[in-house]
Amino acid sequence: MPLVRSRGSALLAVLLATWIAAPAASALPVAPQANWTSCAAMLGDVSDIPTARCAMIPVDGSTDVAVIRIPAEGARIGALFVNPGGPGGSAVDAVAGMGAALSGSPINEHFDLIGVDPRGVGHSTPELRCRTDAEFDAWRAEPMVDYSPAGVAHIEGLYQQFVDRCVARMGKDFLAGLGAATTADDMDTVRRVLGDDKINYLGFSYGTQIGTSYVNRFGDHVRTMVLDGAIDPSIDPIDKSVRQMAAFQQAFDDYAADCAMSPDCPLGQDPAQWVARYQALVNPLATKPARVSGDSRGLGYADAITGTVNALYTPAFWKYLTSGLLGLARGTDAGDLLLLADEYEGRRTDGTYRNQQDAFTAVRCVDAPFPTDPAVWAATDQRVRQVAPFLSYGQFTGYAPRDICAFWPVPATSSPAPAAPAAPGQVVVVSTTHDPATPYQAGVSLARQLGAPLITYEGTQHTAVFNGIECIDTAVVNYFVDGTVPGDLHC
Repeated sequence: MPLVRSRGSALLAVLLATWIAAPAASALPVAPQANWTSCAAMLGDVSDIPTARCAMIPVDGSTDVAVIRIPAEGARIGALFVNPGGPGGSAVDAVAGMGAALSGSPINEHFDLIGVDPRGVGHSTPELRCRTDAEFDAWRAEPMVDYSPAGVAHIEGLYQQFVDRCVARMGKDFLAGLGAATTADDMDTVRRVLGDDKINYLGFSYGTQIGTSYVNRFGDHVRTMVLDGAIDPSIDPIDKSVRQMAAFQQAFDDYAADCAMSPDCPLGQDPAQWVARYQALVNPLATKPARVSGDSRGLGYADAITGTVNALYTPAFWKYLTSGLLGLARGTDAGDLLLLADEYEGRRTDGTYRNQQDAFTAVRCVDAPFPTDPAVWAATDQRVRQVAPFLSYGQFTGYAPRDICAFWPVPATSSPAPAAPAAPGQVVVVSTTHDPATPYQAGVSLARQLGAPLITYEGTQHTAVFNGIECIDTAVVNYFVDGTVPGDLHC
């Protein structure tokens, strides 16, 4: 099973870089000039962030990255760069939301809030698009569950079609210029545009990989850095996928236990039956989509799984998962599951799509090399079935499709390797015990590699900073503002 997209913090709207020495300062090109203007053209209504300014910064030929800057409201300490993750999440949009939500806070008082959309992502140009809206709808209608030899060939044919379209629309040169290491380079270009010697950084989910790459490449230019929902750069894509699926099973079990407290829970009250009852509801959708009121697409198997996975990111979405599953159980309306899937996939109400999923695929495929041997993927399928039974359709066949990244047309720019240690006090890692997308142990491992303190949050959700958890937020704000480095902390 392919990796599930890592999402950023809920507040901010909503995986492997080797260490490379930073170039000597004398070798750096002259920073480009920024034409800071109103963000209205980029974002629309900006009345809640009236001081925000935006710019397009050239980074590579015809490639420009979009940047937002919300100036500090009081005594400025420096710039705080924020990345919400994905890959594919817009840092510009995230910072716009953060600036409005945290107005009057010590963060907004002392820091310019900076969002840099990675190449191809969000408002950067060119926008990374591999599929049309109609092609994306057709992709989602494919169950992709037949793991017979013929079924695997069909799925891999769809993967190859996606890759071919991506090459035709974006070009190999552009695709080869993506990834965490390139994003770190572009962030440093923006740092030089701002004229700051050091930056502060808050990275969520995939944003932790970008932050790790930055601190290992440009450590002399980091004042403080918080990495929340960590990605372990030392493990390969196969192990990463298996560990992530195991974490989603854990989150599913947490959801089911909560659901079971209600007599109307569609999964019942017997833990031994939760997976079987879930599969009895969703597996028939592989051959016959369920009815959805007012939407001719209906709810197919792939969207039911996507909607479920989306809901497992945060308990705030559990009620919608329950509603959708009840609709399936009663044969009424499973619309909430389709809405969850649409939100995850970036489908707007008018049927158009954001480009976050195309960017997600294109970026992760260059961030690490993927095996091409079919036997490896069959063995991986067997491992996933063992650790995440709720996601496992049918029986193990001995065959499985290779990941789409096994067909990618440009080589990976990084390989799995441990992060190099950061300077003392330079980085703080935050990890949630039952985080489904970025498992807790990844944060433990990254903190150990960087020599950083670890803030542990006991909960079932993806990322924790600025989600209203006072224990965490107080420690993070004090670290950013005063440089007070927390010890290992449990919240």
